[in-house]
Amino acid sequence: MTAHIRVDESADMTQTQNQAQNETQTQSQTRPVVVYGASGYTGRLICEYLREYRVPFIAAGRDGKKVRAVLDKVPGIESADHEVVEVAHDVDALTELFSGARVVCSTVGPFIKYGPDTVEAALRAGCHFLDTTGEQDWTLLAQERYGRRFADAGLLLSPGVAQMYTTGEIAANVALEAGPGLDTLDMLALWKGFPTYASTQTIFTILKADWYHLVDNAYVAWDHRATRECVVPGQHGTALTVPWGGTLHPVWFKDDPRVATCTVTGGVMDRAVMDGVIATTAMFEERIRPLEPRAQEAALSEIASGLQADMPPRENPRTNTSIDSVYASGPLGRVHVALHGNSNYKQTGLLQAYAAYSLLQQPPRRAGFASACQAFGHRELLGVLKNFGLVMDPIVTAHA
Repeated sequence: MTAHIRVDESADMTQTQNQAQNETQTQSQTRPVVVYGASGYTGRLICEYLREYRVPFIAAGRDGKKVRAVLDKVPGIESADHEVVEVAHDVDALTELFSGARVVCSTVGPFIKYGPDTVEAALRAGCHFLDTTGEQDWTLLAQERYGRRFADAGLLLSPGVAQMYTTGEIAANVALEAGPGLDTLDMLALWKGFPTYASTQTIFTILKADWYHLVDNAYVAWDHRATRECVVPGQHGTALTVPWGGTLHPVWFKDDPRVATCTVTGGVMDRAVMDGVIATTAMFEERIRPLEPRAQEAALSEIASGLQADMPPRENPRTNTSIDSVYASGPLGRVHVALHGNSNYKQTGLLQAYAAYSLLQQPPRRAGFASACQAFGHRELLGVLKNFGLVMDPIVTAHA
């Protein structure tokens, strides 16, 4: 059985293993971006935006027929230079697939489970690595285990290139432009919609991990049952938010000399959904946490599948809006930044595609472990999102 195969109705399925390997390596050399997990909601969007950037790509996944079925529904896919490849999830098979490519965009999670093999394969193949994770524990592990190795190789390791993290990071950096006197970030991420299957899996995966925010340059654990009622910028109402696994921002700002404290909460604007998230968290703490790890994973996967087993409908920019709000404060200043946008999954797909497009043309601003803003520049990423109509100009309010 070959490690990976082309998914092509006209392909000769009796080809030898060596022929399949040579063909796949040639594909990687001529198509410099591999989208691993292309059959998912976000993976498809990455492929759509790579098509718009005219970047040749390989759409890969563990079920090649599913990848092909998803891509066939992408408008204009026939004009994209792409190939569909089925690949087993193991380091050797992934390394073979990635060899000859230059950038890997991974949406295959939960990342704490599947990320290590994918990152190891990208490093062996000499590829930059981007993913869409929202798992703080995976991000910390990736930084510790792989950050130096990627830096030594001159490669970028950038987890969490995604709306809920990168767009908020853009807003935080806009706030910090006000200059000295700001050292505390109080951040809020909100959006309208319902999580995809992969996002739902992530939500329940992070229940097993410790969550941290940043206080005076040190990680401080969250209480998993913590909630926060937040004022929604531009509205009279409030929203119920949670730590959302701690998010990735405290990790990115941990070694930023401008920031000592970073606290983030977020959620969807549908309060009923948030009530369900909170109830599930409480249930996990009471009934599932006492179980052994394998039983925990099985119970959470069953719950997640019951909540969201199918691909949700395509986002509508009139209704699927997003808000990233940042209060930056310190002894000598107060600044508030609100960044209003729409279609948070489209934002993620675009950010991934642009990052890959940029890496094909020039090195990142920082090699090794780095956030999207650290690697590509927050103003550049803001411009990309604006150009595609996914965010407004930031609303910046300074307080004396």
